[in-house]
Amino acid sequence: MAAHKSRNSTLPGGVPKLSRSAVYKKRGMYKRAKVQVKPAVEAAPTHKTKQVQGEKNGGTRQVPLARKPRFYPTEDCKKPLNNRRRVKPTKLRSSISPGTVLILLAGVHRGKRVVCLKQLPSGLLLVTGPYKINGVPLRRVDQAYVIATSTKVELPALPDSLTDSLFKRKAKPTKNEKDMFVENSTEEPKISAEKIALQKEVDALDVPAVKRVDM
Repeated sequence: MAAHKSRNSTLPGGVPKLSRSAVYKKRGMYKRAKVQVKPAVEAAPTHKTKQVQGEKNGGTRQVPLARKPRFYPTEDCKKPLNNRRRVKPTKLRSSISPGTVLILLAGVHRGKRVVCLKQLPSGLLLVTGPYKINGVPLRRVDQAYVIATSTKVELPALPDSLTDSLFKRKAKPTKNEKDMFVENSTEEPKISAEKIALQKEVDALDVPAVKRVDM
């Protein structure tokens, strides 16, 4: 019995003579291709039969289950696409944890050392100097703009009011056409008394902990 010889020979360099589709055609694989038969799915009913009174009305009538809106927009409105993305919490770098001393890389206080208090639900880091030591108040910083050091401070329990809502600003009033050419008489936003009191409370907790560490 003669040895089986492959239809596809190999050219110098290990390249096959025939392509994959050519071998598929030569072997007649298309004749043996399996065709999946999808199970029949019954279509949901869109109409219901309603009895109609009167001899000349036919007795029954097909009524749609879902009534179409009576009014429709005169212009075509763009329909937003479905978005299945879920908002995932920001992953914190392994070198950063509450109490880690960081170096700011951007902003007014760049180059200064701050203490990381915690990560807020928004994903930003809540840091402070403390303010009594180097003048850095409570701030939110993205972890991409800090350098983590090996120095760590043992922080006490912090107040629960340290949230993202602490940094929320009031919306600016919109101008009417009459007020467009009027000079801006609005005052600059001032720091609330609540935030000042919270800064003093945080400094009272953090300053003794920072002084116990050799920087």
